[in-house]
Amino acid sequence: MTSRVVVVTGASGGVGRAVAREFAARGDRVALLARGEDGLDGAAGDVEASGGVALPIEVDVADAEALSAATARIERELGPIDVWVNNAFSSVFAPFTEISAAELKRTTEVTYLGVAYGTRAALDRMLPRDRGTIVLVGSALSRRGIPLQSGYCAAKHAIYGLYESVRCELLHDKSRVRITMVQLPAVNTPQFDWVRSKLPRRAQPVPPIYQPEVAARAIAYAADHPRHREYHIGVSTVLTVAANKVIPGLLDRYLARSGYRSQQTSRPHDPDARGNLWQPADDAPGTDQGAHGRFDRRAHEHSPLLWAHQHRTALAAATAGAVAAGAGLLRLVRR
Repeated sequence: MTSRVVVVTGASGGVGRAVAREFAARGDRVALLARGEDGLDGAAGDVEASGGVALPIEVDVADAEALSAATARIERELGPIDVWVNNAFSSVFAPFTEISAAELKRTTEVTYLGVAYGTRAALDRMLPRDRGTIVLVGSALSRRGIPLQSGYCAAKHAIYGLYESVRCELLHDKSRVRITMVQLPAVNTPQFDWVRSKLPRRAQPVPPIYQPEVAARAIAYAADHPRHREYHIGVSTVLTVAANKVIPGLLDRYLARSGYRSQQTSRPHDPDARGNLWQPADDAPGTDQGAHGRFDRRAHEHSPLLWAHQHRTALAAATAGAVAAGAGLLRLVRR
């Protein structure tokens, strides 16, 4: 495969860090966009060690002008952008009534507007060339809200609405620029120590938990196959979306009972922890935590659903063959 120019926002840690490595392993030139200097340095080292070319840029995706300037720099130094991965986010773990107006505004600016600004910056470059791919990193929570994450869930829902609108517009214009969305399950990343939290105990993802490399493989696959409208990764994502369509009221009551407990460990949370809402958590030497969080022992390294996406054609052919064989056998029996 020819080397491409790939932009990854939120590239200093977690899913973004794993995504950068995944593209770098293909020999791609990877622009790393994030705020944390130490995390960016670590990500750049990972990209180079994986066989890619790294361009780390400190930028806040909530700053549209700074993001546009970063985009111009990327094209000057690496070349035309082929793939843009919108991954950056921040949030607050707390009941809605305990989230301040400033915290809610900042969560929305980073998690939703950062994606909107990134998508616009990518389209400004891609549309005149009539090529390129944009991947939006979503979540099961873009389709179903849960307690203690109201700001994040609202932003992810907004991203989904943006995605549908932009996709329709590209189809209307018969553009060859593609946009797709990957809905992720719970992932073992440092976010559960980085995100601002007002919970009495340490935050945790709701099981089942997957390693960030699973998410990275899914995002890279989506970038390679953007004609598919949406990718759901993890059985929990599929079940959550399906249950919310069929029994939303029952799901409300289930989450009301279990949602607080399932998102916290038994260990107390440090009330003085600053979180990364306004300042990066990896902005000083020794603060780079990489892609993984503290849940390695509980995290899955593979997803059967991702495998099914990657082998969709073969599975369809096998299914058609099985149906044909079954029909043939039925005809023989009836004779």
